[in-house]
Amino acid sequence: MDVGKVIDTALKLIDDVGVQALTLRMLADALGSGTATLYRHFAGKDELLAHVVDRILGGVRLTPEAVKGLTWREAVTVGAEALYETLRRHPNALPLLVSQVPVGPNGLVNRERAIGLLLGFGFPIDLAARAFTAIGHYVVGFAIQQHGPGAAQTDDQPQLRDYYRSLDPATYPATTAAA
Repeated sequence: MDVGKVIDTALKLIDDVGVQALTLRMLADALGSGTATLYRHFAGKDELLAHVVDRILGGVRLTPEAVKGLTWREAVTVGAEALYETLRRHPNALPLLVSQVPVGPNGLVNRERAIGLLLGFGFPIDLAARAFTAIGHYVVGFAIQQHGPGAAQTDDQPQLRDYYRSLDPATYPATTAAA
C-alpha cells in the first residue's frame, strides 16, 4: 500500500469528519484494507497524524521569487499569508498544528526558508528563531479562530454585529465603530 495514499486519505477523512472522529478502522475501511496494514507503515495514529501535518505544510506555496525585492516585513507578510491560505483549506486539521511541533520534511523546509529569510535581512539567529515561532503561532492561532472546529460560523456574524452595535458607544466607542 502506498504511504502517500494513506496520508492523503487520512487528510480527506479529517477534512470530512474531524481529527477526533478519525479512527484507524475508518481509515482502513476507506482504503479497502485492514488496520494491520496501517501498522506496517505507522506505529499508531499519532505518527500518522504527524505525517498528515507535514502533508498540509507541503501545500504552503512560497517561492524565493515571491519575496525577492521586498522588505522583511513585506516578506514575512507574504509568508504568513501563504501559510494561512494553506491552513484554511483544512479547518478540521488545525488542532493538529497546536498539539505537535512539525518536524517532517515539509515542516523543516518551511522552517529553514523562514528563518533563512530573516537571517538574510540581518536578524540575529536567536531573534530569527523566536520570530519564526511567534509568527507561526500567530498564523495558526488566527486560522483556528477563524476556521477551526468551534469557530464562529458566518451565520453568527450578523447577530454579533448587531450585539456590538447595541453597546453603549460612550463606553465602547471603538467596538461600536468597528461593528
